[in-house]
Parts: sequence; structure tokens; C-alpha cells
Amino acid sequence: MPAAAPSSLTPAPDDTSVRAALRSPARLRTEVLAGLVVALALIPEAISFSIIAGVDPRVGLFASFTMAVAIAFLGGRPAMISAATGAVALVVAPVVRDHGLDFLIATVLLGGAIQVVLGLLGVARLMRFVPRQVMVGFVNALAILIFLAQLPHLVDVPWAVYPMVAVGIAIIVGLPRLTTAVPSPLVAIVVLTAYALATGTGVPDVGDEGRLPDSLPTLGLPDVPWTLETLQIIAPYAVAMALVGLLESLLTAKLVDDITDTPSDKTREAWGQGGANLVTGLFGGMGGCAMIGQTMINVKASGARTRLSTFLAGVFLLVLVVGFGDVVALIPMAALVAVMVMVSVGTFDWHSVRPATLRRMPRSETTVMLATVVVTVATHNLAIGVGVGVLTAMTLFARRVAHLTAVRRELVEDADGSATAVYRVTGELFFASSNDLYTQFDYAHDPERVAIDLSAAHVWDASTVAALDAITTKYARRGTHVEITGLDAASAERHQRLSGSLSPH
Repeated sequence: MPAAAPSSLTPAPDDTSVRAALRSPARLRTEVLAGLVVALALIPEAISFSIIAGVDPRVGLFASFTMAVAIAFLGGRPAMISAATGAVALVVAPVVRDHGLDFLIATVLLGGAIQVVLGLLGVARLMRFVPRQVMVGFVNALAILIFLAQLPHLVDVPWAVYPMVAVGIAIIVGLPRLTTAVPSPLVAIVVLTAYALATGTGVPDVGDEGRLPDSLPTLGLPDVPWTLETLQIIAPYAVAMALVGLLESLLTAKLVDDITDTPSDKTREAWGQGGANLVTGLFGGMGGCAMIGQTMINVKASGARTRLSTFLAGVFLLVLVVGFGDVVALIPMAALVAVMVMVSVGTFDWHSVRPATLRRMPRSETTVMLATVVVTVATHNLAIGVGVGVLTAMTLFARRVAHLTAVRRELVEDADGSATAVYRVTGELFFASSNDLYTQFDYAHDPERVAIDLSAAHVWDASTVAALDAITTKYARRGTHVEITGLDAASAERHQRLSGSLSPH
């Protein structure tokens, strides 16, 4: 009997399954090497963010370790990297400056708890209100920020840094054309480190960024007074940290979904970020969220797809800085700069800025993308940039939809010989369009009967009901009877519930 043909409905293998990766030597090698590359790239970033926050480098490094390991178990997006980030560092820096490290830890714990609550309340569902062009602007701004972050490592440095960066970029670009057995960023780091040690060029290295820890993080609570006054101090920063962290993490998860063509659980990711921050706070870390640059290294440059790479990134980070700190300190910054430059190039959506794309794209869509990029780059805050982008998109959308509303007047002769002025309204009626509705009626010259036909319109809000009330009231002062017809069920319910109750009598 012939074998049955494979069904087209047979589910494809799950690329995000840890069990499947452990059973496949090739997949396992990819996940392990990806975790190692990410760990190496995390070290200078964590040190830099610690400096921004005003804390010892160990605080940022331990936060990156605990965040990565915790989110590997708690998160809803496999292969995404969470660690200490610049966005969170900027938010919590005033707490450290004004109140000290213990208040920072308390802020991280409260921020994590807020994220858990928001996650359980379903805040992740709000992601559907982020337009595509805001996402494009977010990605492009991120690529620009990643590139700009490398410039300090290319200014006032020995001349040898520049050819080393160029060689590193050449390895990252060229090696995959020969073999993909090992991640090209890892090869670039190894080759450039070996060259720097062999030649003694004296270029800046990771050790110049700050002292690496030589002990493990310890579990404990912050030494702060557990009073209402402490809560009043840390609450504003905790709320800001929670919102910034969730926004950046959920946007990154959506980006990884698109790159890997696999779904993720955004609700789990939201409360998982909170859980990871709680763990980080208990181990004395500075908190964090998803890191888009390192996530792109993991997913796009290295090809990782499972939680295993995220977990190993955290483990390798701790092993490297605690067990092999002296060796890691010798890695030239030129190698890591080359990796991050190529990450920025790969992250940028070049298709979005091609002349052909810009010519086809409506100007409002391009404006939204540019507003997101400009504000994000200017403020160095992805959350502010995305917020401005969403507000810009909402404003332009409301303006565009408002112009689609039209009012057409006609006189209809009744059976008794009298006339009725019929106003046929088409379009969506909400605050932006209904504000002009009041002015489109001929109050002075209309007959004693007026009909407003809304069968081709929809009433969306109280502003529209108030506008209809104002129209009927103005006609009533002239002794004109107004009849509103054609309301669909939802519009009729809204009109009946709100009419007559929106202005003082």
C-alpha cells in the first residue's frame, strides 16, 4: 500500500521550542554561540548604563544577568534579550543622585510590581493602537541611537582603532558567505582580540569601561524606611520605569515576531518583565527591560530562536565577568563597535526611506514615521518618541476622517403642499467632524419642518450628540420642528442615552 502523502495541514516544527533545540546539535550550537555573543556585547553596554544611572558597574552587570535569566523563564517572547537598559537608567538616575542606591532598589521592586499588575490587567492589548509607521519610526530611531552610541568609542582614540573596526565589519559581512557554522560577530571579536594581544597596539578595551565584579550577587531587601514618605519618593519614578520598560519590551517583542514569523504572548511578556525586575531588585540590580540591540544580535545576526539563548546569555555574562573578568577586560572596544555598527545597519528599515517608497506613501504616514524618529533621537527616549508618534498618527487620522463627512440639503414637498428641508449626512461623526456640523444648516431660511437623515452616518461620541442637541435647540427657538432619522442601533442607543443631558438647563 503506498505511503500517504504528507498533509499540508501538518504543523511545522516549532522553531522556538527549547526541547527541539536540545535534540538538534546544529540548533543547539546556534543557541549556545548566540548566547555567548550577546553576553560579550552586554558587558560594555551594562557598564555604560550603570554610569548613566550613577551606580557601580557591578549593579548594571548583575541586573543584566538576573534580567536575562529571569525573563528566559517568565517572558512571553522566546529569544528576546532583557537586561539593564539606557531608557530605565535615565528614568532612575535622579533617585540615585538624590536618595542613594537603596532607594533605587526599592524603586525597581515597586516598578516590577506595577508591571506585573499592568500585565495581568491586559495592558499588552493596547499595542494594537500602535500604527505600523510608528513601528517603522521606532525601528529606524533605534538603529540611529545604536549607531550614535558607538561614536564616543571612535573619537580621540589611537589610529589603529579605525582599521580594526573596518576589519571587524568585513568579517561580519563576509564570513556568512563562506560559512554559517559560527556567528560572524563572535569570529570578529576573537580575531580582533587576538590581534590586539599579539601586536600590543594599546587600543581601548572593555577593562577601560569600568571595573568588573569578582563575586556573585547576593539576595536581600533595600535598607529603606518602609513608610508612606518613601513610597511618595519612589512611586513617580517606579511608574515611569514600569511604563517605559513595558513599552520598549512590547515593541521589541512585536519586532521579533515580525522577523521570526512566530507569535508571542504579549500579556505574559508584560507581567514577565515585572517578575524579572522583582528578581533583579532582590539581587540589588538597577532594573531593565528588553534590549533591542542585543535582541537583534541574538535573533538576526546569530539566528537564535529559543529561550535557551536568552538564558545562556545571562549565564555566560556572569561566568565571563566573575570567572574570566581579566580575559574579558582585554577585548578591544573596536570589536564590539564593529558588531553594534552592523546591528544598527541591519536594524534600520532601508525600504522605508527609498525614494520610490516615499513617493507612494501618503504624506501623513511619512510624517508619523519622521516624527517618531526625530523625537526619539532628540530625546534619546524610545517611549517619548513612540508616544509622540502615536499622538501624531491619531491627530492626522482624525483630521483625515473629519474631512470625509458631508452634509447635503434638499427640499421635499409634503402631501399637504408644505415643504420639509431634508439634510442627508454622510460619514463618521465624532469630535473632529461634528464640531463643524452645527454650521452647515440654513436656520434662517428653512421651512417649519426639518429632517436630519443619518442613515449614511454613524454617531461615535458625546460631542456629536451635543452638536445634534444644539442644532435642534436653535431650530426650536425659531419654531421649527426637527426630526432625526436613519440612526443605526448603536447610534440610536447613544443618542437616546445622552441627548438632553450634556448641557446645563
